[in-house]
Amino acid sequence: MLDPETFRELVSGQSKGVRATCLRILLRIAEGAYRAVVHWLNFRYDTKPKLTHRVAVPVVSVGNLTLGGTGKTPLVLWLARWFRQRAIRVTLISRGYGAEAGAQNDEALELEQRLPDVPHLQNANRLEAARVAINEFECQLLLLDDAFQHRRLHRDLDVVVIDALEPFGFGHVFPRGTLREPLSSLKRAQIVCLSRANLVSADQRQSLKVRLQEFNHKAVWVEIAHQPEQLINTAGEEWPVSSISQKRIAAFCGIGNPAAFHRTLLAANAEVVRFRAFPDHHRYNRSDVESLQQWATESPQVDTVLCTHKDLVKISLSQLGDLPLRALTIGVQILEGQEAMESKLLEILERMTGN
Repeated sequence: MLDPETFRELVSGQSKGVRATCLRILLRIAEGAYRAVVHWLNFRYDTKPKLTHRVAVPVVSVGNLTLGGTGKTPLVLWLARWFRQRAIRVTLISRGYGAEAGAQNDEALELEQRLPDVPHLQNANRLEAARVAINEFECQLLLLDDAFQHRRLHRDLDVVVIDALEPFGFGHVFPRGTLREPLSSLKRAQIVCLSRANLVSADQRQSLKVRLQEFNHKAVWVEIAHQPEQLINTAGEEWPVSSISQKRIAAFCGIGNPAAFHRTLLAANAEVVRFRAFPDHHRYNRSDVESLQQWATESPQVDTVLCTHKDLVKISLSQLGDLPLRALTIGVQILEGQEAMESKLLEILERMTGN
């Protein structure tokens, strides 16, 4: 088995040599079988409407086409808050990837802290979770996280998030690349959202827009930036992002796109003297914490250790050795398409109220 970093280096073409070339050929062969299964599943849902189940409340899905982190969580937060500001009872539903039996995963723990008035159900059977949310929580709207490929539950709005830094899965479907399904599947989306749009040039954004609209020219086009909001610790204390400006930082994370976190810290004018990446949804144990303590103190004059909120909720420490441990929370700044996206959301509200 290849670890995530090695896999990414292989499918991106960074790994060179005879062995890497042979592995890519084998993955290309396996890609054909995977693509055939995806095509068959989508064909079934396209031709057999009875396979898709409607529930009694509107459903909004936020998903993606690629493996790894595309920056969905800040957008899920934004959408949940948008509906809550309009007094709509929202329930979040996700599969719960990486969670131990009977426990919440890192994303659920983060969302629970940042959305205390929004219940979050984790269940691989999203239809069952939807019925629980409606019958027991009396929710008025379901917000599905990472559900673009989950077609069993009908949705009123499909939002697909594309990472501007890695938009096309290296041109291949898994396992040869990181696409979960072909780009042609974008035809199912009503909103295509380009995340981390501020990290590429205006010309690159326009090129991506033109390319993606080849697959769906009717979808609303939205561009967002991930905006640092504040620093927090497990004690609930808060600091402005400016507090890390020109400070020497040791940073680590266990997310799908660690390079994006690193770039965010640099954009906040932090001096990142050490950086360590763990696999996505990494479960930190005692050995990891001890290793991080030693790692953080190896560089002289480190002021603070930083991680993502997803990491902090799993470690639950305010310090690593003598160094303070804080998380950088991330929100969404909509750069383009907010009015058009809100128009889609308002259509859902109007159907709910009958106005």
